[in-house]
Amino acid sequence: MIKGLLGRKIGMTQVFNENGEVIPVTVLQVGPCVVTQLRNKENDGYEAVQIGFEEVPPRKLTMPQRGHLKNAGMLARHLREFRADNAQEYEVGQLLKVDVFQPGQRVDVSGVSKGRGFAGVVKRHGFRGGPKTHGQSDRHRAPGSIGAGTYPGRVWKGQRMAGRMGGKRSTIQNLEVVEVIPDKNLLLVRGAVPGYNSSLIQVKHAAKVKLKKKG
Repeated sequence: MIKGLLGRKIGMTQVFNENGEVIPVTVLQVGPCVVTQLRNKENDGYEAVQIGFEEVPPRKLTMPQRGHLKNAGMLARHLREFRADNAQEYEVGQLLKVDVFQPGQRVDVSGVSKGRGFAGVVKRHGFRGGPKTHGQSDRHRAPGSIGAGTYPGRVWKGQRMAGRMGGKRSTIQNLEVVEVIPDKNLLLVRGAVPGYNSSLIQVKHAAKVKLKKKG
């Protein structure tokens, strides 16, 4: 079975479960995706399925890209590879839909987080800032000391400081699938996922499934 699909983030809403409790969910449009290439252990050293998402007109792709997608039957804007237990179960040109996921399943959702521009340490890293009294006048949101004195005599690499925030690939793990709507290719997952509305996302089977504690 393939381990994931491509889609787009639609937005957030809320649904009610059978007990009348409110569940905040993110609505994702997942698929339909088309199989564009198969990887196997004999030729590539691993089993995987390359899939395409969102059809585009031919003028949007180069000649090599169109040649690569000729047998798939769809000129796809986005191509990604996903591992599969047995890639030979699939065929080039086969459509994959959201029904590969089931309610109650755990998934990992990856996307590019919203870009926030240049941000200070309070917003970017959650620093508490300086004191608000005792004569302090202009250090409310300053980082304070960024290193030691004589040793090591430099600022450590990776020191948390002000800088560009967001706009990076981010993954939220172990999100619960609340509902699957196959006829509309919609997937409802509990909680928030990275990115702005309509941004590209990847939905994969959870890599680290949380186990319920006994007792």
